[in-house]
Amino acid sequence: MVITKELLDILVCPACKGEVRPHEHRGGLVCPACMLIYPVREGIPVMLADEAEKIED
Repeated sequence: MVITKELLDILVCPACKGEVRPHEHRGGLVCPACMLIYPVREGIPVMLADEAEKIED
């Protein structure tokens, strides 16, 4: 997964408006505050709360 720093700088979690960062093992973008992971499909982040998965510690 290649997400540019510029894109990461403007993307936020739609649920809490917090920062998201790449999740190395699951291949998506994770919001550490909400513990939600957003999928990246064909290199495009899907930043929809309905598409996010809750992750456990």
